Amino acid sequence: MTQHLEIHPLTKAAFAPFGDVIEADPATMRFINGGTTERFHALSAAEAIGDGARVILNLFRGQPRAFPFSIEMMERHPFGSQCFVPLKSRPFLVVVAQDEGGRPGRPQVFLARGDQGVNYRVNAWHYPLMALGEQSDFLVVDRDGPGNNLEEYFFETPYIIGAPAL
Repeated sequence: MTQHLEIHPLTKAAFAPFGDVIEADPATMRFINGGTTERFHALSAAEAIGDGARVILNLFRGQPRAFPFSIEMMERHPFGSQCFVPLKSRPFLVVVAQDEGGRPGRPQVFLARGDQGVNYRVNAWHYPLMALGEQSDFLVVDRDGPGNNLEEYFFETPYIIGAPAL
């Protein structure tokens, strides 16, 4: 038996239990560089826990997903946050779940606009990168260092996501 998931718009309030939405927030804007640049300041903070841990920048190139799509697993990172920011202004899906006794609960699905990114907090259950429509590049801020920073959970019954309305 499969379970279907609805897709909701990505908002700061809806995503708050899992991390931060990265988007231009007028409340954080300040002018820099002689007034020629708008800086949207401190939209989120990267986390890197453990001796020898460091924050690194990566480029991920995601292949588009085909729909309907089956969510059979979720992952989380116990020692570092993970931030995804699209570089080609392409929308993408964000799938997250609350922790329920060391395992993910029912996933929630958000459609991120091409001008939004996300920063998953330490231990936030999420699905891997879900590019839509075409190959998409993402700047990923991640933790590097010793220790296993990946935990996976596989569902007994998969969840199904229908095609998003773009």
